[in-house]
Amino acid sequence: MSAATAKPEGSFWQRKVVAPILAQLRQGITPEKIALTAALGAVIAVFPILGATTLLCGLVAWGLRLNQPIIQLVNYLCYPLQFVLLLPFYRAGERFGAPHVSLSIPEMLARFQAGPMEFIAEFGLVALGGVAAWMVTAPIAILLLYFALRPALRVLASRVNRPNIANPPPIPPPVP
Repeated sequence: MSAATAKPEGSFWQRKVVAPILAQLRQGITPEKIALTAALGAVIAVFPILGATTLLCGLVAWGLRLNQPIIQLVNYLCYPLQFVLLLPFYRAGERFGAPHVSLSIPEMLARFQAGPMEFIAEFGLVALGGVAAWMVTAPIAILLLYFALRPALRVLASRVNRPNIANPPPIPPPVP
């Protein structure tokens, strides 16, 4: 097999997720910081405004001095969850005063074509209700994810930072 057709080693998950986290652990990033970064990335990834999560993750990582590549990686991996949770967040937002509106795609398109400003006003309130619902659930989800990820990352860090017994470092000669 030639170098051009050689398959990269490891699965997608191994190459794109595990390897970057291992690299960060080898560079001295603590498991706690990686757990916080991943928890924040996952929770921000489901923020109920489409198109806002990349910017939000970048700002949070910058503000808290977290690892940008890891938070964005988690954000992109959790992106499908945003679609799954949009409707539940919007419906939960109704409890915060957002109006109940039909979220049917054809009906939304027809309303937008009839009057873009009215559409933005009506669905903007729905989105704000979804954001309110997200803000209530986000701190709990961050804590749960952080405390769930931390033990696994500590184990991974101990394996990465464990000295290699088969090839111990050389013992310096005694000082005369």
